Amino acid sequence: MCGIVGYIGHREAYPIVIKGLQRLEYRGYDSAGIALYDGTNIKLSKTKGKVSDLKNKLEDEISTSGSLGIGHTRWATHGVPNDVNSHPHYSNSGDLVIIHNGIIENYDALKKELSKRGYTFKSDTDTEVLVNLIEDVKKNEDTKLGKAVQIALNQVVGAYAIAVFDKNKPNEIVVARLGSPLAIGIGEDEFFIASDASPFIEYTKNAIYLEDEEMAIIRRNKGVKVRKIKDDALVDPYMQELQLNLEQIEKGGFDHFMLKEIYEQPEAIRDTFRGRLLTNQAIIKMAGVEDNMKKFLAADRIIIVACGTSWHAGLVAEYIFEDLARIPVEVEYASEFRYRNPVITENDIVIAISQSGETADTLAAIKLAKSKGAFVFGVCNVVGSSIARETNAGAYTHAGPEIGVASTKAFTTQITVLSLMALRLARAKGTITSSEFRHHLIELETIPAKVEEALKSDGYVQTIADIYKDATNFLYLGRGFNFPVALEGALKLKEISYIHAEGYPAAEMKHGPIALIDEQMPVVVIATKKGHYEKVVSNIQEIKSRKGKIIGIVTKGDKSVKELADHVIEVPETLECLTPLLTTIPLQLLSYHIAVMLDKNVDQPRNLAKSVTVE
Repeated sequence: MCGIVGYIGHREAYPIVIKGLQRLEYRGYDSAGIALYDGTNIKLSKTKGKVSDLKNKLEDEISTSGSLGIGHTRWATHGVPNDVNSHPHYSNSGDLVIIHNGIIENYDALKKELSKRGYTFKSDTDTEVLVNLIEDVKKNEDTKLGKAVQIALNQVVGAYAIAVFDKNKPNEIVVARLGSPLAIGIGEDEFFIASDASPFIEYTKNAIYLEDEEMAIIRRNKGVKVRKIKDDALVDPYMQELQLNLEQIEKGGFDHFMLKEIYEQPEAIRDTFRGRLLTNQAIIKMAGVEDNMKKFLAADRIIIVACGTSWHAGLVAEYIFEDLARIPVEVEYASEFRYRNPVITENDIVIAISQSGETADTLAAIKLAKSKGAFVFGVCNVVGSSIARETNAGAYTHAGPEIGVASTKAFTTQITVLSLMALRLARAKGTITSSEFRHHLIELETIPAKVEEALKSDGYVQTIADIYKDATNFLYLGRGFNFPVALEGALKLKEISYIHAEGYPAAEMKHGPIALIDEQMPVVVIATKKGHYEKVVSNIQEIKSRKGKIIGIVTKGDKSVKELADHVIEVPETLECLTPLLTTIPLQLLSYHIAVMLDKNVDQPRNLAKSVTVE
């Protein structure tokens, strides 16, 4: 949820840390803070609000000198967003300073015990409890900071990524992780710490990603020493070369990351099927599927677990797998899956979907499925993420960094990967003919160009957005493959404009939602020519007779819906199973433009964070 940045080395820490916080602000942005150490004094500044608020405040109230610094952007869990609850936090003595991402579940019991020992607390956070627990261990065990961190964390229940330093050790930072990502950038006599690699990509291409229940003691002139938290065993860390480049995490001339990422979808889809979709040879090559084909062919069913937008991609996949490969599919909210004692067997395949690869609920579902003997396949966007490591096999989307909190290209690239999987499995099972298979491959290859064509509706969508920006409710309707797109369209509008919106199967409208329809209600109807078209037209007539305002998403050249709807947005024609890759585009644009017109923070909507690393 939160963003962590740290630096120790020969440079001034402040410019690196503040820029890093700006890049990580998508992870948490209700408050922010920085602690700098110049070898003599710790200088700390923190505030409710954005990183820009912190920058203005900090540069007015403290000196920014010092070659050791840690910074944090917060997404509030324990304690409301305010200056006091913002990170970093001091220990009672003022010697230790900590930043923390995650939740300490047993913080209340620890706090009561520490209070009995004379510790006092200024904030409502679990983090202040943790730093004082570390101090208490350090003092009572008469041990160094690294050992104190290890002992303290063995008393903690919950999830965390932390960075902590001791003012008596100006050349050392100690970090640790359990359930929240933490990367260490390795330079020449300098080290960078961050929740992901974006804060230090221009300084080094070499990084270590800590595994769960690992900690690292980082010392200038001595390097990085990684140990297991539970038993103190020394770990030989794997250093990987980063593929991320600076241009990918900048806005590139767009007003917002979200708009940039909407427009990146044609190339992101191409990158996702590049090397996998070999149309000329009528082949799909996916190592994670090929190497485990026997398991896929023997599976009794597929269970898809995901949250939010990834769950909607999973719903699209349910239709695609069942239609093409004729295998039963269930789609589960990962947040509910582990708590309802699900029936899972060794003959089940569980597909876990997550953009970040760090979604706590999805990780918990993976661990449950593995404990029951199921084969778990991961679909995520971030190389080296927790889900990539926890699953038995998997496939990366190649969307590139997605900074906007409201997912766009994650959705379409996830559908692309899942479509490739379904097609490969269908061919292996013989549930589609070789000519049908080739036809699907040819059509999938044309999708990026058709997305580019769909994006040309942007100007008209902006006009529609201006008409309906003051609506208080929206209804989104779709059938079949496009029912999940209706859900996703409604979610996008809710996320970034804060307008209440609901998605429904079009046929369900008459079982309740039709009572809401009047002349004030905009209804977005996905009515492509493929799949139940006549039925959807009938639904539109029902809306029309109740004076609802109809925005139709239609196949290019459509005439029937055009006669009924107040507005129609055309998308190119494609196979029915691939229409979600096109129909979602105008819905993303509609949400974006309405949010901009309402002066909302499009990239950082209130109360939301990009990587949800708490349950």
